[in-house]
Amino acid sequence: MTGPTGHGAPGGIALTGSTGQLGSRIARLLADAGVPQRLLVRDASRAPSLPGATVAVAAYGEHSALLDALDGIDTLMLLSATESADRVSLHKATVDAAVAAGVQRIVYTSFAGAAPDATFTFARDHWHTEQHIRGTGVDFTFLRDNLYLDFVPGFVGEDGTIRGPAGDGRVAAVARDDVAASAFAVLTSDGHSGATYDLTGPSAFTLAEAAAVLAAAWDRPVRYEPETLDEAYRSRESYGAPAWEVAGWVTSYAAIASGELSTVSAAVADLTGRPARSLEQLVGAG
Repeated sequence: MTGPTGHGAPGGIALTGSTGQLGSRIARLLADAGVPQRLLVRDASRAPSLPGATVAVAAYGEHSALLDALDGIDTLMLLSATESADRVSLHKATVDAAVAAGVQRIVYTSFAGAAPDATFTFARDHWHTEQHIRGTGVDFTFLRDNLYLDFVPGFVGEDGTIRGPAGDGRVAAVARDDVAASAFAVLTSDGHSGATYDLTGPSAFTLAEAAAVLAAAWDRPVRYEPETLDEAYRSRESYGAPAWEVAGWVTSYAAIASGELSTVSAAVADLTGRPARSLEQLVGAG
């Protein structure tokens, strides 16, 4: 068995983001199934301790460190980096290093409706990353996640109100557990070359409907109050975040209003063999 920072056998799987909410779930599923993996982290002390996992220190965009970390790796599970002004360039540099290291396949967590003109500004980052991966000629699979269902309870303010410019649009939000299970299926089975999977929940709901589900689960009033785009920008600018981050917050709701996040897919069930989780199931209301 290799040491805690040793490299595993050639032909294995490397995973970025294992210290985060989604990556840690994928890493655990691989470990539970006895699949060897290499965890790429910025800080080795924060890497999860899992059977069959080795650790390599390399951050997004660090070419030399990534070349070493990905030596002998066949498949890179590339979880998108934390939102930042230079996220696309970090993604591109990481992909280039992976290809240079001899990685044969990249499985990338993208976003629903990724396009150069997507309403949700961060979805544009994902489109540019997808295009770069395609351009390298490496084998790929894209997992286009909808908004995370896990985020929805956090939309509720201290006064029991969800506020945002989502109008009466619908969102087919997907649970992180279902994204992780789908990623595990893609990583450990054949037939996904060049595929793009839209990962969604079992239905699309309005934020007013979400408020009703949360109210029932929590046994207290929860309501949705639509905002205009101007109101949304003004309320969120008070946090002092950079403009690109505020735009991301606001346009996530605007993408719901536009209908860009309303399409329901059967991909989770097709990949995992079980239905996607609903908001009711997530919060124990059904």
